Amino acid sequence: MPDSDSHRDALDTALVRAGIDVKVPSIARVYDALLDGKDNFPADRAVHDQLIQVIPDGKTAARYNRQALRRGVEFMVERGIRQFLDLGSGLPTAENTHQVAQRIAPDSKVAYVDIDPIVLAHGRALLAENENTTVVTADFTRPDEVLSNPDVTALIDLSKPVGVLMLAVVHHVHDDEDPAGLVRSYVDRLASGSYMFVTHFVDHGVETKPIEQVLLNELTRGRFRSLDEITSYFGGLELVEPGVVYNPLWQPTEPVSEPYPLAVRLVAGGIGRKP
Repeated sequence: MPDSDSHRDALDTALVRAGIDVKVPSIARVYDALLDGKDNFPADRAVHDQLIQVIPDGKTAARYNRQALRRGVEFMVERGIRQFLDLGSGLPTAENTHQVAQRIAPDSKVAYVDIDPIVLAHGRALLAENENTTVVTADFTRPDEVLSNPDVTALIDLSKPVGVLMLAVVHHVHDDEDPAGLVRSYVDRLASGSYMFVTHFVDHGVETKPIEQVLLNELTRGRFRSLDEITSYFGGLELVEPGVVYNPLWQPTEPVSEPYPLAVRLVAGGIGRKP
């Protein structure tokens, strides 16, 4: 792995070349700030601060999502999945998909896809020495482009089972953009035995409305939906136990005490297997 100074230099160079305006906040970098990462800028931290004002334990919810990623990827690897497509992956941080999968099965292949060019700049520097990973700049809401991308097809064989991750990204798809249809468009292209892993903001009425408003105002995206609607995204798939539940309750490794605070209830997810 490159040291932090050389990585930052490579990232700064890539930003200049790409003409990225870091004064405009991005979803990936705000999430990075919530995870206490280092690849975010003042504009991103300003949104972070607004979110923490309306949900003081928001960082805990972000960590729960990363912990769910670890448990979900471990589950899929233990069932023989050796290739993963991580859509809207965000910036690499602790316990990334490739680290979790390759710790159990070193031959696991992972393609990261994100629309933010900074993810590509960061990811290529971080993963330069890992031939079983790739990072692609693409819009995950355009499945035909993603699945035909030469960097994706060079690593991922869609004729074999794949583990597809859509963690905390479908809630950034507006209702009129057909989020259920988007998930289905990927499922339809997967081989039998593949898995779809989705996590999503959960609507709790007045509790979550201020959070949704910050996201829509500052990032223009971020919708909260009911557990029933999130569950509907798994139509045609065999839901893995315990179904679609709040992140800390999905096959937990330690008990979660009730009553559940909002950080526990903020994001729910599940894994479905394609028969």
